[in-house]
Amino acid sequence: MGAEAEFDAFYHASNRRVLHQMYAMTGNLADAQECTQEAFARAWQRWKTVSQANSPEAWVRTVAWRIAASRWRKTKNAITAMARHGAPDNTPPPNPDHVALVTALRQIPEPQRQAIVLHHLVGMSIDEIATETNTPTGTIKARLSRGRTTLAQLLTDTSTAMGGDRS
Repeated sequence: MGAEAEFDAFYHASNRRVLHQMYAMTGNLADAQECTQEAFARAWQRWKTVSQANSPEAWVRTVAWRIAASRWRKTKNAITAMARHGAPDNTPPPNPDHVALVTALRQIPEPQRQAIVLHHLVGMSIDEIATETNTPTGTIKARLSRGRTTLAQLLTDTSTAMGGDRS
């Protein structure tokens, strides 16, 4: 029997048992499922070693329990940090201009969007964009030009539709 078939047989024979045990230990079915799945994934990654253990199921159960305990520690530490430092300040709403720009960017073709973002937001030169995207510089220039034209139209339409004046 190959390693995959052997692991599949082990998984099918023990996964429900481990899941039920983890559910009993954690008291939360979703957490139990996630911890069990992660433990079996780790077992598969180390199957050559795990399969030689006295009880591979005990190995999986131990790993699943440690994953659950680690989650609880992280949650406890987050609660402690929040109690120590207080709740985060309220975040102001996003700037309407930023929302309009992101909305407009989503509406242009991906190659144009990539060129616009790399050039205007990241600050890369046309030659740098061409090198990074493995695209001729003339194509990058065309994408920038078309993208700017489309964005200008979209942003003008947005400001008109929103009742604003962006002139």
